[in-house]
Amino acid sequence: MKNEDLSDLRARIDALDANLLDLLNQRAALAQEVGRRKNGQVYRAEREAQVLARVRQLNRGPLGGDAVAFLFREIMSACRALEEPLRIAFLGPEGTFSQMAAHKHFGHAVTGLAVATIDEVFRAVETGRADYAVVPLENSTEGAVPRTLDLIVGSPLQVCGEVLLPVHQNLLRKREGLDGLVRILSHAQSLAQCQHWLDHHLPGVERVNAASNAEAARLASEDEGTAAIAGEEAAELYGLRVLAPHIEDEANNTTRFFVLSNHDAGPSGRDKTSLVMSIPNRPGALVELLKPIAQAGVSMSKLESRPSKSANWEYLFFLDLEGHRQDPKIAELLKDVGRQTVMLKVLGSYPAAA
Repeated sequence: MKNEDLSDLRARIDALDANLLDLLNQRAALAQEVGRRKNGQVYRAEREAQVLARVRQLNRGPLGGDAVAFLFREIMSACRALEEPLRIAFLGPEGTFSQMAAHKHFGHAVTGLAVATIDEVFRAVETGRADYAVVPLENSTEGAVPRTLDLIVGSPLQVCGEVLLPVHQNLLRKREGLDGLVRILSHAQSLAQCQHWLDHHLPGVERVNAASNAEAARLASEDEGTAAIAGEEAAELYGLRVLAPHIEDEANNTTRFFVLSNHDAGPSGRDKTSLVMSIPNRPGALVELLKPIAQAGVSMSKLESRPSKSANWEYLFFLDLEGHRQDPKIAELLKDVGRQTVMLKVLGSYPAAA
């Protein structure tokens, strides 16, 4: 009787699979038609954000919200690829957290372009080699990525999305055990995120900066005396063993990435606007600048200063505001702020990451 019941359940699953396949292909055909009517613009960040928010809201389980969002992200990615796969530049080589962030945002049906430096990530989109760039912006443990901030000020690219990626660091090696281990390679930020763990467990082992954690994993795969700190994808890609998982010092360690292109996104209903500005070098100038933001009732989720390259002791200020620059309240606020600044650049408006 139990075998018969199991067979019935499997038959129902088979029937549902056939229905799902038919519905997926119907959706793909409609997506192709939408693509033709959009005159070639394959990706719309605000529309995809609305779809994911809607399916999360409609979801009644037992699948969790993240699982449903992942499935629909991949469905949209596959539908986009029927027209032409998006070309996404990221800090390589393959296996970096930047690549993981690109897949989280765009799905896996894309063409990845792994480059050696953040400068090259920007340049790939600026020169047309890639459609979009994914660049690390800040980490919850170690703060901002200075090179990204420096480049975005002068770049013509705009922010059209953000990705929040939980970062789990792992100690990887070609063979089991710690015997004969003489050095640990990783990106400087990854080493810093694991500093206390390393001090406690491997205090005498040399720590060496690498261009990326995936590059560290690649090098560790060629040298038994070297270990790397990187993600699980890098371990799989380069055939390394995970000697110690999740060695980051902060359990909620998260990196925020910007998605860049030649355009920002339209309003999605839950957006951010990022700005960079410089202000007159006089007492109280920053306080005066922040007053219109408070008076307008706009929430500011980020304020960070960075030394200006134009003169000593002058600073640039990076702000994130909640809302889209097409919102009347934000548009009027930008006018007010612009009158008080020496320089104001809107980096872009984009859907806030879930």
